[in-house]
Amino acid sequence: MNALRILLLAPDSNPDSTSSALVGYYHGEALARLHSVTLVVRDANEGAVRRTQTPFRAIEAISLPWLDRLYAWSFRWIFKSDYAAQIVTAFSYPFSLAFEWYAWRRMRTRIMAGDFDVVLRLNPVTSVLPSLFAYLLRRGPVPFVIGPINGGLPWPEGFSQTRRQKEWVSRLRTLYRLMPFARSTYRNAAAIVAGSSQTYAEFSAHREKLFFVPENGISSSLCTDALRSLPCSGGLELIFVGGLIPRKGCDLALRAAASLLRKGLARFTIVGDGPERQRLEQLTRSLGIEKAVSFRGWLTHSEALNCMRAADVLVFPSLREFGGGVVFEALAMGAVPVVVDFGGPGDIVHPAVGYKVSLTNESDVQCEIERVLANLEGDRHLLDRLRQQGMRYARECLSWEGKAQIMTRILTWAVGQGPKPDLHPPSRNDGR
Repeated sequence: MNALRILLLAPDSNPDSTSSALVGYYHGEALARLHSVTLVVRDANEGAVRRTQTPFRAIEAISLPWLDRLYAWSFRWIFKSDYAAQIVTAFSYPFSLAFEWYAWRRMRTRIMAGDFDVVLRLNPVTSVLPSLFAYLLRRGPVPFVIGPINGGLPWPEGFSQTRRQKEWVSRLRTLYRLMPFARSTYRNAAAIVAGSSQTYAEFSAHREKLFFVPENGISSSLCTDALRSLPCSGGLELIFVGGLIPRKGCDLALRAAASLLRKGLARFTIVGDGPERQRLEQLTRSLGIEKAVSFRGWLTHSEALNCMRAADVLVFPSLREFGGGVVFEALAMGAVPVVVDFGGPGDIVHPAVGYKVSLTNESDVQCEIERVLANLEGDRHLLDRLRQQGMRYARECLSWEGKAQIMTRILTWAVGQGPKPDLHPPSRNDGR
């Protein structure tokens, strides 16, 4: 396989950030180790990327001073720095197009001169922010590929947690198709990479050029050949990692674990913070489990990984989770995941490495997780087997290096140099 010359649009990629910005950086870095990659980022992220000395062929920083200042001010003072707010995505629309227009002006001459084999847009990850490049490259000279994209996950009914957090703007999501360049982005793309089964289904009309690749990944440095051994005695170590906001379902996790916690058969560590913390602390007191639950607040990434490495089970019943990067990390650290069969976690967890419970209603989800935890507490050999298989799965299938190899197959097909890969989302009929 010959190395491809890739123009990589990833404006938000930043190794010092979190969420999709960090995902974009790791994904781009892995591709740069296989191909000749020119990375196009926002000016604010250039320094952080250069400090890592990642082997990009070149880094092109796009500066939009007045637009960047307007966005930063609005994000801080109007949207209260809430990355998860859907209204922020809608607000980002003109800023995203402006970035790509200035990137096009910067790179157009080189694109037309044949300096690149393909243009790949890694972020924004959301599927509702279109790409100007797709339209500008509709007649060549190189193919345009977008993804992994994610989004479109509905708010499940029957849960008080989602009722407390659902935003009014979510009802207007489908209107993005009426915005300029929305349809042309996917019509003109040579390949569309969906980061979840939900997004794959949304773009099924483009099935002839649609592929499934999970949005998240893990660094190979987290995956060790020395598999963990399970202690023969002691309580079950449970952990939840994530923002303490309603849709993450930490209250469901605590209620489901309460029986074991009251009996002294388990301990629960909560890593994360947010507006729900006070309510969750009150819940532990009302359930009589406060002595068995430790709220650690926000920790550094390495500290959070150490907590997961010491845990037996990740209890993560997030009710609306697009990627679920914490599930990838838990598998690598040897914590058996217990998730709901919805969104990103439902795409990743399978019966050989963990549990996914049906997303029916609040009571059923809680009871099913309670049953799973009791089963694992009473069968340490099962827990150990799932742990070992999960670590192998993470090492062999979920690394950034592995994702870069899969993306290479898609890009090679898009440029007409290889066969079309067969990459479909997993079946949802494999739950326990």
